Amino acid sequence: MVATEEKRTGQRLIGGPGILLVWLYGVMVVGAVSRSAYQIATEFDRAPLAYSLSALAGVVYGFITYTLVRGGERARKAAQVCCAAELAGVLTVGTWTLVEPSAFADTTVWSDYGMGYLFIPVLLPLSALYWLRRARTA
Repeated sequence: MVATEEKRTGQRLIGGPGILLVWLYGVMVVGAVSRSAYQIATEFDRAPLAYSLSALAGVVYGFITYTLVRGGERARKAAQVCCAAELAGVLTVGTWTLVEPSAFADTTVWSDYGMGYLFIPVLLPLSALYWLRRARTA
């Protein structure tokens, strides 16, 4: 029984700093999904790309939150892939909005590297990737 308990504990991704990651990703899910849902419902024709990207960010945040809570090696690997994709999206959109500010009719969650969200969108995947890498070796 103890060996099984230790094995499960070793597979958990929400121990220690992982709890903070789950909480922050949960907040980002609520922020991105509620923002994009309102914008898509009320003014989608104004900036469809920006609002669709915000909705996509919310879905990615939701999946990462789920995998962190689920735990296990398979979930850890899935979370790593999603965090890497999220980071690529933040860097791409963030750079795009700085180089060509008129490219989007409105801001996205990832605009200016997440400046409207206190840069959490760029810091969160970096922190999560570090944590997930550490969780693998633990």
